[in-house]
Amino acid sequence: MSVRVVVRILSELCVTVGALIILFVVYFLFWTGVKAADAAEGQIDTLHGQWARGPETPAPPPASARPAPPAAPAPYREGKPFAMLHVPRFGADWEWPVLENTATETLRKGLGHYSGTARPGETGNFAVAGHRRTYGDPFKDFPTLRPGDAVAVNDGTTWFTYRVVRKPYRTVPTDTAVVDPVPRASGFEGPGRYLTLTTCEPEWGSSHRLIAWAHLDATRPVSEGRPPALSG
Repeated sequence: MSVRVVVRILSELCVTVGALIILFVVYFLFWTGVKAADAAEGQIDTLHGQWARGPETPAPPPASARPAPPAAPAPYREGKPFAMLHVPRFGADWEWPVLENTATETLRKGLGHYSGTARPGETGNFAVAGHRRTYGDPFKDFPTLRPGDAVAVNDGTTWFTYRVVRKPYRTVPTDTAVVDPVPRASGFEGPGRYLTLTTCEPEWGSSHRLIAWAHLDATRPVSEGRPPALSG
């Protein structure tokens, strides 16, 4: 085989490999975003449908029965949406559904709630994870969060407005104390109503995590409209 033939074969292989790399990059950067946007929109539609139907009302007890204690809220359904998250710092139209658990498949549809952490507005730590890049880049601008920034959560009945307390904190993936009821290194003292957001660090890697903490600042019934923090 002549040198010319070998060079030609190698050139063709290089072109083929280059084309495959370009296709992979297009898929990784563009197509996953398209799929994520469609999936998130589907979850938002599901939520709106649930909220339009309203909660199921149990049958009234017999008149002679003693009043029953308030029922505990039903647990969130694995991989299903239950709230919407809004972060004005990321854009006036930025909104993503929050689904139960942080499994890989769940985070392809929206943000994921760390199972076992508090519900929105509850005493404890409502902890949420999201992709920094790929699958819609929901937390692409995470490093821009600053103290005082609003993070609003809508569960269909109530708006919960949290306020960020410090610039994002960098740590390692094994540092699970960041989602404790009173998160380590947050500066919080004692039990309270807290929010933790987590994402990958660096931007195109996952060797570390960025953490943002916030405390509950205000609540507002959905019937009264969007909270002031989302206006303007």
